[in-house]
Amino acid sequence: SSAEEESEAIKRELEMKILSETVSAAQLLLVENSSEKPDFFENDVVDLCQFTTLGGVYHLDILELPPQCKPVKGWMIVEILKEGLQKYTYPPETTEDFETENAFPPIEVTLEVHENVIFFEDPMVVRWDAEGKHWRTDGISNVSYKPNKRLVTFSLDTFGPVTLIQDAHINMPYQSWELRPLDVNKVLLTVTTVFTEIQIQIKENLCMLSSVKLKDKKHISILEGTWMTPIPFIIALKEAGLNIFPTRHSHFYVIINNKVPLVEVKAYRQMALLSSAFAFGWSKWNLLCNSTKVVFKVREHLTEECTENPNWALLMFSGDRAQRLKIKEESEAFSEALKEETEFHSTLYHMVRDFSSKEAMEKVRSSSCQFVNSVCHMLLSTRLLSYS
Repeated sequence: SSAEEESEAIKRELEMKILSETVSAAQLLLVENSSEKPDFFENDVVDLCQFTTLGGVYHLDILELPPQCKPVKGWMIVEILKEGLQKYTYPPETTEDFETENAFPPIEVTLEVHENVIFFEDPMVVRWDAEGKHWRTDGISNVSYKPNKRLVTFSLDTFGPVTLIQDAHINMPYQSWELRPLDVNKVLLTVTTVFTEIQIQIKENLCMLSSVKLKDKKHISILEGTWMTPIPFIIALKEAGLNIFPTRHSHFYVIINNKVPLVEVKAYRQMALLSSAFAFGWSKWNLLCNSTKVVFKVREHLTEECTENPNWALLMFSGDRAQRLKIKEESEAFSEALKEETEFHSTLYHMVRDFSSKEAMEKVRSSSCQFVNSVCHMLLSTRLLSYS
C-alpha cells in the first residue's frame, strides 16, 4: 500500500541521514588535532608520537654454554637440561667475584637494516625496558651507520630487545602535492617532501605505491605494484618508513598551516568527487590565507598527457563558499579579489562547472562511490592542505 511505501521511504531516508552523519563524524576525527601533548616524564624514554620504530625488533641475548660431553669409561655422558638453552645475564646481577670495574664493558653489535625499510637520516637505536614497558635511548653508545651496506653498529651496555627508530614526521611538512586523473575512477597522487617524491595510484577502492624517488634517484620498494585497500596500504607505507600520514598529535612536532577541520574535510570530499576529470595542486597562497579558508590550483584534465605549461585556476574555498581568484600562482602579493566574469558558488562542483567542458562533468558524474571514497580517505589521511 501507499502508506507502507511512504513508511519505508521515510525509514530509508532516516537510515541514510544517520549513515551520512556517522561518516562525517568519522572523517572529522581524521583531521582533528589533539589539544594535549602526550607526557613523557623521563628524558631517555622514546616518545612514540614523535618517533616510529622501523624494521622490526632485534632480540639480542647471550646464551650460557650448555653442559659439555664427558668421556667416562668409554661412554660419552652429557647432562640434559629440561629448560633447554639458558640466557646469560650480562652484566651479572652480582659482580663481587670480579676484580676490575671494566670486567663487563659494553658489547659492540652490528645489525643489517631490513632491505624494505627506508631511513632518510641515520637511524637511532633504542632498547626495550621490560620493567617500564617502553623504549629507551640510554645504555647505547657509539652508534654509526653505513648506508651503502645498510649496517648499523653500536655498543650496548646490557642485552635485550632493540629496534631502530626514525622521526615520524621527517617528511612533513610537504613541499608540494598534486592530484591528477589518469582515467575515470583512477588518479595519481604525488606528494613531494624534502627527502622524497612519493606517487600513489588510486582506483576503485584500492591504492598502490607507484614510485618513490630519493634525491632524483628512483628507489625500488617491495610495495610498488601491489594494490591494497586504503587502511592496509597506509599501514604498509608507514612500516616501510614512508610516513606521509599525520596523527592527531603531529601538530606538536611539525610547524603546520592549520586549517579549520570542517573546512578541510569539505574540501577533500569535493576534490575527491571531482578527481576523475580535474587535477588539483599545491598553491603557495594557501599559506597566506587564514585558517578558515584553503587555496589550491585546479584545472580540467581529460588526457594522461602532461602539459608543459598547464593553465591552472586558483580557487579559494571556505567550506560553504567557493570562488575563483584573480591572482595567479606567480603573482607578487596575495589578494582575495574575485576573477573577472566569475561568481561565488556554494560548492567546488558548481564552481568548476562554470569553466569546464561537458565531457569533464560527465566523467565526474560517472565516478564510482568506492573510488570517490578511497580518494577522499587518502586526502584526509595525508592532510595536504594543513601539512604543506
